Amino acid sequence: MGPLGLFTVLLGAALPLIDFFIVNVALPAIGHDLQAGPALLELVVAGYGVAYAVLLVLGGRLGDMAGRRRLFLIGMAAFALTSLACGLAPDAWTLVGARVAQGAAAALMLPQVLATIQAATQGPRRARAMGLYGATAGLSMVAGQILGGVLVAADVAGLGWRAVFLVNVPVALLGVLLAVRSVPETRSPQPASVDVPGTVLLAVSLITLLVPLTEGRAAGWPVWTWVSLAVFPLAVAAFCVVEQRADRAGRTPLVPPSLLRLVSLRRGLALVLPFSIGFSGFMFVFAVALQQGLRMGPVEAGLALVPMAVVFFAGSLCGPRLTARYGSRVVTAGGLVQAVGIALVAVTVWRGWPQLGIWELAPGVALAGLGQSLQLPVLFRIVLADVPAHRAGVGGGVMVTTQQSALALGVATLGSLFLTLADGRGMRDALLITLLVQLGLIALTVGLSLRLPKAVA
Repeated sequence: MGPLGLFTVLLGAALPLIDFFIVNVALPAIGHDLQAGPALLELVVAGYGVAYAVLLVLGGRLGDMAGRRRLFLIGMAAFALTSLACGLAPDAWTLVGARVAQGAAAALMLPQVLATIQAATQGPRRARAMGLYGATAGLSMVAGQILGGVLVAADVAGLGWRAVFLVNVPVALLGVLLAVRSVPETRSPQPASVDVPGTVLLAVSLITLLVPLTEGRAAGWPVWTWVSLAVFPLAVAAFCVVEQRADRAGRTPLVPPSLLRLVSLRRGLALVLPFSIGFSGFMFVFAVALQQGLRMGPVEAGLALVPMAVVFFAGSLCGPRLTARYGSRVVTAGGLVQAVGIALVAVTVWRGWPQLGIWELAPGVALAGLGQSLQLPVLFRIVLADVPAHRAGVGGGVMVTTQQSALALGVATLGSLFLTLADGRGMRDALLITLLVQLGLIALTVGLSLRLPKAVA
């Protein structure tokens, strides 16, 4: 795969992640324009995230079977169409439905990116491509929030918040044209059929966890949320039993237990989980605190993250050289740097609230971005290092499902904690307590990073 092909698949990796975060600063405008309450606005975020997470492993399996380039093209074209539907939505419920469809389209597209990189590159080229994938993923999550603020404030052609979705359409269509020319077709030499029971049970597990946690606070924690959370562990247990039986019977389950026996994959995923929960929780809470607590406009709230984006990009460029020399200890160092950054943000908030501007927050935000840039690209390389080529689609799907589920869980848990505390204790104390919780998650990632294989392929 040449440079243009790599650029194209990385574009396909960037779009879904940008769209997960791009709505954070647009939610106030969406709520005002469509007369949507907090519960509906949270569904705009959760509908996309849950559909995306639920279908990712299935998307990887379909790519293994039907061809990854073909599924990438279908997913990219569907992403353009569903983005158009989001941008033209006449009411809140239509927007929620379009966002669910957009998440499903992203789930078809994204697993093909990692699987194509695994199948079409070797040795140092694969390491560089995986490093670029990690850098693209992290930068996309920050850039999405910045871009959202700029587009809402610019009010392009009077479109307001609709521009955050419509901007995807020409970009996705360009991606389709480039993919036709530059992305090679690959597929698994041993494609497995779709594991229907496993797919259904994984979907039930993720839905029964993510939907009540996202909607519970805004809806007043009705009975259905508690019933759903009670079903979650039962669904997970049933999923594990079904997958183990399928593996013992010689079939290929949706998430093969043998894949989880790979030390690098298992330990890497254990670290991706708290990292992503903290990352997405911080991004959501930070956007709300700046706009509602410090009364910043969407542009200023987006620009407050520019130091994080710039430093993340620079750190990602240095990461491969540091990893070649120090291995997975770069992840440990990154966690410590991130912790210093978040602690500095917390001290700045404690001392300066509510007379804070983006310049006072910039040093802490930049340090947090530097720490994240030393963790995420390396983690992705570690998780997939030992996955066989014929299972590249499944391995990529498992990794991205873990990441995406954790991103949605971060918004649901840290976001709900922050908003609940803000109602009772005020915005400053709510932000400080949430930042302390994130520091706890960072401490967990640092501890887990010491168990990673030292050498990084």
